[in-house]
Amino acid sequence: MPALPYCGGPLHHANYPRKPRGGPPDLDEAFEVRFSLCCGRDGCRRRVLPPSVRFWERRVYWAPVMMLVSALRQGRHPDATMERLKGLCGAWRTTVHRWLRYFRDLFPHSTHYRRLSGHLMPPIGSDALPKALLDRFFQQFAEPETALVNCLRTLALGP
Repeated sequence: MPALPYCGGPLHHANYPRKPRGGPPDLDEAFEVRFSLCCGRDGCRRRVLPPSVRFWERRVYWAPVMMLVSALRQGRHPDATMERLKGLCGAWRTTVHRWLRYFRDLFPHSTHYRRLSGHLMPPIGSDALPKALLDRFFQQFAEPETALVNCLRTLALGP
């Protein structure tokens, strides 16, 4: 049985409801669950998040939305105006700027990215994330959707 990394206690499911942001309004309720594991040892209720392509860590916006919107804004795509993006996923300008700071300052130090970055030659500078990372996957896969899914899976599960 898997053990919690903090104290070695047994892992139990402790999923909880989450109202994800950025997705379509008619999304099935099954996608409104945040998968979580907690310690089964008496007195210890520490939690750990399993690998996920839905969310990054404790964030409430969908990981694909965060990645795509940030890449579009970073690339200064002419159709990716803030008004249009807000209409598509409900993210305000300040939220998108926060995501860009996340990809520039925190994401390069994350376990997800550090596992992958050793396989990226030439390396990607943190100022080019996430657009350059998505570009690498787009070069490898013909379909944009396939590239995004494979990028997220690789980040969640490792190369």
